Amino acid sequence: MAVQLNHTIVHAKDKAESAAFLAEILGLGAPEPFGPFLGVYTANDVTLDFIDADGEVLSQHYSFLVTEEEFDVIFGRIRDRGLEYWADPGRTEPGQTYEFNGGRGVYFPDPSGHFLEIQTRPYVDR
Repeated sequence: MAVQLNHTIVHAKDKAESAAFLAEILGLGAPEPFGPFLGVYTANDVTLDFIDADGEVLSQHYSFLVTEEEFDVIFGRIRDRGLEYWADPGRTEPGQTYEFNGGRGVYFPDPSGHFLEIQTRPYVDR
């Protein structure tokens, strides 16, 4: 059996705001309601199912593999929105992107405080 990630639940301060943010910033389809969730589908059919949190939202990290062309477009949206961004997960290199394994990447926050990343190459080639 080939195991694949199907979906994950993302707790949010405001599921509509966070789901719309992710869909817009990555250029994905509009969030789709499913029960109490708003789902954002990625190209490999993994769904991020946003739900309103009952209390404090614990920050999670979500990384998205994109093409070089998609990186330029998404990074343009990050800058156009005036979002903070960093070259590292420790947030010690503000206003910079990183280069690794022949690709580029950048970290940025979502409205609920999750730490998002776009990268053009995986960390490890398999």
